[in-house]
Amino acid sequence: MPRIELDKAYAPAHVESRLYARWEELGCFRAPIRKGHKPYVIMMPPPNVTGMLTLGHVLNNSLQDLLARWRRMHGDDVLWLPGTDHAGIATQIKVEDQLATEGLTRHDLGREKLVERIWEWRENYGGIILQQLRKIGASCDWSRTRFTLDPDLSRAVAEIFVRLYNKGLIYRGKRIVNWDPEKQTALSDEQVDYRNVQSNLWHFKYPLSDGSGHLVVATTRPETMLGDTAIAVHPEDERYKHLHGKTVTLPLVGRKIPIVPDDYVDREFGTGCVKVTPAHDPNDFEIGNRHSLEFLVVIGPDGTMNDNVPAEFQAFDRKEARKRVVAALEEQGFLEKVEPYSHSVGHNERTGTVIEPLLSEQWFVRMKELAEPALAAVREGRVKFHPQHWEKTYFHWLENVRDWCISRQIWWGHRIPLWTVKETGEVICSVEDPTHDPKYAGLTLVQDPDVVDTWFSSWLWPFSTLGWPEKTEDLEHFFPTSTLVTAPDIIFLWVARMIIASEEVFGVEPYRDVYFTGVVRDLQGRKMSKSLGNSPDPLEVIGTYGADALRFTIISQTPRGGDVRFGSDMCEHGRNFANKLWNATRFLLMNVPEEGETFAFDPIESLPSAPEDLIDRWITSAFLSCANDVDRALAEFRFADAAKRAYAFVWNDFCDWYLELIKVRLQGTEEERLEALRRAFGVLHGIVRLLHPFMPFVTEEIYQTLSKLSAASWPVYSRHASIMQASFPGYIEALVDSSVEAQFSKLQDVVSAIRNIRGELRIAPSLRIAAGLRSDHRHIAEEWDLFSDFVMRLAGLSEFSIDKARPKGSASAIVQGLEVFVPLHGLIDVHAERARLGKEDERLLKLVEGTRAKLANANFVERAKPEVVEAEREKLSELEHAHEKIRRFLDELEAAE
Repeated sequence: MPRIELDKAYAPAHVESRLYARWEELGCFRAPIRKGHKPYVIMMPPPNVTGMLTLGHVLNNSLQDLLARWRRMHGDDVLWLPGTDHAGIATQIKVEDQLATEGLTRHDLGREKLVERIWEWRENYGGIILQQLRKIGASCDWSRTRFTLDPDLSRAVAEIFVRLYNKGLIYRGKRIVNWDPEKQTALSDEQVDYRNVQSNLWHFKYPLSDGSGHLVVATTRPETMLGDTAIAVHPEDERYKHLHGKTVTLPLVGRKIPIVPDDYVDREFGTGCVKVTPAHDPNDFEIGNRHSLEFLVVIGPDGTMNDNVPAEFQAFDRKEARKRVVAALEEQGFLEKVEPYSHSVGHNERTGTVIEPLLSEQWFVRMKELAEPALAAVREGRVKFHPQHWEKTYFHWLENVRDWCISRQIWWGHRIPLWTVKETGEVICSVEDPTHDPKYAGLTLVQDPDVVDTWFSSWLWPFSTLGWPEKTEDLEHFFPTSTLVTAPDIIFLWVARMIIASEEVFGVEPYRDVYFTGVVRDLQGRKMSKSLGNSPDPLEVIGTYGADALRFTIISQTPRGGDVRFGSDMCEHGRNFANKLWNATRFLLMNVPEEGETFAFDPIESLPSAPEDLIDRWITSAFLSCANDVDRALAEFRFADAAKRAYAFVWNDFCDWYLELIKVRLQGTEEERLEALRRAFGVLHGIVRLLHPFMPFVTEEIYQTLSKLSAASWPVYSRHASIMQASFPGYIEALVDSSVEAQFSKLQDVVSAIRNIRGELRIAPSLRIAAGLRSDHRHIAEEWDLFSDFVMRLAGLSEFSIDKARPKGSASAIVQGLEVFVPLHGLIDVHAERARLGKEDERLLKLVEGTRAKLANANFVERAKPEVVEAEREKLSELEHAHEKIRRFLDELEAAE
């Protein structure tokens, strides 16, 4: 059998697509339903059907894939269910923009033709993001891919609507809604993006009707004054108590409106008088209800002034009407003053259109009653948030929840399942289409034209995707689900509502754990955006560095629930790690004897007892401790900790230390060589299984190579067609020796200290030198007697001793309570080295003093960005440490002269 080899360099582009196709061919991603196996379920937050892959998607889905692969290797029935959201407004906007290039509007096509056009667009472009997710190695069960407008999911939406309607929890009512006059549809509170806008605050005089004076009110929206139906003052404001119940005459209109006392008014703000426009402001709406005021709509659905305003203002849009109203008030002497004013204005988060608070008849869900079980689910710990601090945000929203406006005046989406019999006025709310019911033969049934909010389908995602309202095998086995990985900006839009829906339908929570990711930012801390040009295309990053490099880098950089600082160059970290693992494998393969069919190895788990060789005993114990730490970190959603722990073991312990330590045995007798290789390959086999959830491609490629070594002699191993079917490394207490791990940790630190001294004093690496430890304890000498050969070989020593006193003129370092020394006599030109280090000492001292002065400057600390100040503090700490080292060496050189 010829020698088994790997290519000289790992080439992700040649590996990734081939392996992914193989995984799909083998059905590795399909979720099994097996008796006695625990299910582990992640529901992918469905990206919009209009979406394209971003680094935010990479972070979110890399974490989901990490969890899915980890639990799959633990033997769970893992279902990671993918899908897309129909994204009502966003998708309709996309197609309407296409129509605009053809000189058409949706009204030119009509409802049916527009919906057909959107379906065509979805078929052509709607699944791109799911294809892109394959590029990062997403191990979703693609056979169960769902779309929120799939027929069975649409039936689920109708089912929940009918249930809630019949319980009186869905109602039609007039409320102030967030109205988009451009798209002419209502939006939920969570779909409104509030932006700070520089504008003006206009102060107007409203004359008292009895001619005794006037009141001054201030507004940022002069055009709405045409719809004022009252002036409100605080009941306890002594300035206006005598005016309660009196009226003012509305300028430009001439209508008399009452002065009403209301606790909402802040008597300290402005004049303490507030204009009340109940049809165009949510707070004024409440005042209007309390005082039975008239609700006068003066702005139409298209954003223009309607027939309820004087003729000279009718048909003008809001902006133009504002100018004309201000000009008319000024001309008639009602404008007192204008001052610059900055305030928050609602915009459609997708289109950027300024939202118009508008009194409108819409469909609402009564949320107060539904919210109580969802509050209890988190309070009682049945749903856990990671990080936990998001619970406060969740509780605050649900404790103050407002009724949910669910109707949208667009055509793409789930049509409201409600019909009105034109001849009788009967209202029918039904899952089935009643137009086919013989009961209504000969009658005209008109369906409500609105569709429901996109989130009204998404809140059913954890169970509608599994077949609800039907009782399916999937629903029985995989619900409730296990973990949700999502962004905190949809904690209200989606996370809370899914818990509400699940509690309402099943009386249980939809998942046990919610992990909230942070935001991916650039290295300056800015949110990534196309306009800033700081948002790399993930596919280009993958093309340059490989999917594993991108995944590992972004995972290892994400603090628990915190924001991620990312630059494409950082993927060198992940690529170098993949290459390190690849080269370690190549090194071991190169040492396998030519007659490879006689060579086989066993995984660590099959060892009957701890290895006899001290080095093997250490690496076995260190690996199992690492695997245990990684397993525990993943269970606690400490993803970066898990990645860094695995990285440190593989890069440092295995590659840099263990492989170096076994080189002597690899050059020894055939028996010594084969035994060393068996142990090394056993650890490597564990390493690729440990790293697989983080770096699926390179680990699979190495696993397949390792399988060729043992395929003939180890049938259990050969049965695994993919590493995904292998087990995650377990913890075997009998093979763990913490005392050996501690001793090797000291060995590493001692060798590193000697190497550092050599480097600092520029002692040639080829020069064999003496070194030692200072100790007067006999057990220290006995303990280090076992390791002296290792220290001498790894540190390039001619002698390693344990002395009661440090020889005069030695460089030294303290590690883990041990004093390491290197006698300098005859090694270096002490005088020349002192001169060199003296200059370095002066240079570092200037830098230290300069940085200290900068941090002592209050202006710098107060005005600079926090991250800049923190970087300076870290710089100072590093400089002080370097300066201390130079001073110590200078002192030691002085003693050597």
